[in-house]
Amino acid sequence: MEPNVSVGDGLPPSAASCQSLGHFCGVAGVRSPEPVDIPRTLFYMLFSLQHRGQESCGIAWEEEGKWRSRRDMGMVAPALGRYVQECHLSSLGIGHVRYSTAGGSGIQNAQPIVVDCNKGRIALAHNGNISNGGELRNGLTAEGSIFQGTADSELILHAFSRSRKPDREGFLREALEPLEGAYSLAIMHEDALVAARDPSGFRPLYIGHSGSKTFVASETCALHALAPMDYREVEPGEVVIVDDAGERSFFLEPKRPPKRCVFELIYFARPDSEVFGRSVHAARVLLGEALADQDSSGLGADIVIPVPDSGNISAIGYARRSGLPFDFGLARSHYAGRSFTLPTKDQRELMVRLKLHAVPEVVSGKSVVMIDDSLVRGTTSRIIVNLLREAGAREVHVRLAAPELKWPCYYGIDIPDREQLISNRLDPEGIAREIGADSVRFLPVARLLEVLNGDRGFCSACFDGHHPFPLKPGRKDDR
Repeated sequence: MEPNVSVGDGLPPSAASCQSLGHFCGVAGVRSPEPVDIPRTLFYMLFSLQHRGQESCGIAWEEEGKWRSRRDMGMVAPALGRYVQECHLSSLGIGHVRYSTAGGSGIQNAQPIVVDCNKGRIALAHNGNISNGGELRNGLTAEGSIFQGTADSELILHAFSRSRKPDREGFLREALEPLEGAYSLAIMHEDALVAARDPSGFRPLYIGHSGSKTFVASETCALHALAPMDYREVEPGEVVIVDDAGERSFFLEPKRPPKRCVFELIYFARPDSEVFGRSVHAARVLLGEALADQDSSGLGADIVIPVPDSGNISAIGYARRSGLPFDFGLARSHYAGRSFTLPTKDQRELMVRLKLHAVPEVVSGKSVVMIDDSLVRGTTSRIIVNLLREAGAREVHVRLAAPELKWPCYYGIDIPDREQLISNRLDPEGIAREIGADSVRFLPVARLLEVLNGDRGFCSACFDGHHPFPLKPGRKDDR
């Protein structure tokens, strides 16, 4: 039973992305020795992490000895905006924004999850997917465990309560070490804030300090939103505990080779963030430069334009390296809704046209290099290429700052079934014909990893099919 939980009645948007990759989630946490307005602080942090999930959001905090929680479907501002106007003095709290990748959409899967159990009061916010979650859930269900939702995050709480270890470090270690896959966690346990990251380090997680206060966030942009502060990356396999005794950490076993999600740097993280110890903006500029190197023989192009906003920074890198002028040949409306929530193909295509507008003054009569982060089904790219043709573009050359997407992800990205991925059906020449472009070119996996210093240990399974963990029975492994 969740104590003092307020659940909103917002309606969930569709979880089935038709055109692009789904984001994963974002977590935030705060602990302060002296009472501060924790819900307001969490609002600002989650607002900064809104790009990581738009389906649901929530916060949990301690107030006057009681634990309170608010979860709702939808975006942070409408769901949690009241907490900017109110004052709730507290010493501890966590928050979450969610895009469903496992378990589906619905308020029952919104986080943080708050429980009372034999280990005391626990609240959990989770970013990632547990790749052996189905196997663990089946075993727990067979032994009588009851689940309120379908997200694999709830498995972690069951593992906490079933541990025979009475001490905090003991039950955290016993519960987390059997898990495979991706998890970056913000946890409240009684008076403590806990941050934990899986031993492979799939998802980013940072811890910061400002005065006596401690902050945890998926990306550094959520820390910068509050104030300049010292911060560091939570190491792969590290569990950090902050309580009245201070801050300390331990490391989970077994140690595993790092497998940081390369899509964080390609697309998911905010450009002003640092993830995996490097600037996201700088990484995307390098990807654009690498794309330009592939075209060093020359396309005879006149201009470089991005698909806003996903291609903006890589397009800057391409333009700098190629010497071609950069301009915005596509204007984006920030008020158009999600194209995949509409029921028919014609309506979805109309929504793309309402969302993106070609600028004839920029592209008319020109050979255009159009930069985007990745290509999933190709539907949106076909519409965009057509928009540029209608605006008078003479040629359209599509360049992607990622390799060909061919495999599902079991660690936190909502990638469609394999048969729906255009790169599984067609080679680049075939893709160019299907979307109406003069040429299409991707960044090869080897070059991607070289540009991003592959020795840092990245997961590129969605490109090359080399999944870090054996795929479990019952999963749609061949999708």
